[in-house]
Amino acid sequence: MTSARTILVATDLSAPARHAVERAFLLAASSGSELCILHAMELDALDSLREMWGDDVSAVKAALNSDARKHLDELTSAAAIRRGVAARTCIAEGKPLNAIAAEADALDARLVVIGARGESPLRHTVLGPTAARLLRKSSQRPVLVVKNEPHATYGCVLVAVDFSPVSLEAVRLARRWAPKADLVLLHAFELPYEGKLRLAGVDAQEIRRYVTSSSENRRERLHELAATAGLAPAEYLVRVIHGDPAQQIIGVAQELASDLIVIGKHGSHLVEEFLLGSVTKHVLAESRCDVLVICDPRDAPDESP
Repeated sequence: MTSARTILVATDLSAPARHAVERAFLLAASSGSELCILHAMELDALDSLREMWGDDVSAVKAALNSDARKHLDELTSAAAIRRGVAARTCIAEGKPLNAIAAEADALDARLVVIGARGESPLRHTVLGPTAARLLRKSSQRPVLVVKNEPHATYGCVLVAVDFSPVSLEAVRLARRWAPKADLVLLHAFELPYEGKLRLAGVDAQEIRRYVTSSSENRRERLHELAATAGLAPAEYLVRVIHGDPAQQIIGVAQELASDLIVIGKHGSHLVEEFLLGSVTKHVLAESRCDVLVICDPRDAPDESP
């Protein structure tokens, strides 16, 4: 099952993951996408009990697989959730991260949807371990992290823009996956060495003049970016704010009651912890709404028909 737009949603069948499945159905219905729902089962640990259970281990695995299939069918049986979308469900054995990546590649998925949390003993973490690792490792596909129960299509989308190559893709995908939402393009910035300039005694009024001039320049660049992304002036608003980008993104999202933040992922460091970037990690940790993390378009699969 492949198409120009296929959505893959991963679920561990927990209550939090149900929100991700419901959001995926909404997105598939509104965009005309095909939908695949994946549940990965890591059953290798049962093999260590073979000496105790013998061939019964295979029976246990079969029972767990059957139970998972039953829960998947129940999850997708309600008409209110399906919204007219005929989703395909699949169960894969193996580590969830590897299973999600393999299925996304097999489907050439244009979007991967996952819940922010799942059934994990690490409940003190901001993101569930699978979601966090998927975000850090994914370098090709946008990942939507669902935090809230969906009641409707997205109504207000905040796109964080830093003018990197990711920004243009973020604007385009925000409009693609939320075509009817109010779109706000936000650029938050700090002056290079601003703190040191103040300590060095640079006149505060001179710094303010530079901030004002820089803000106007960045506002123009936002409008240019929107035009390049194919947006008409009436389709979006822009906000340029002087301040810490991570804090400003969170603050503006709360001010506007945004239900989705779209933000880019940066970096190609071999150590996966560095792949997200500090601003993106902060937004994922502190935001109250869903977050769509966009990869560098130079690494993304071609979406040409």
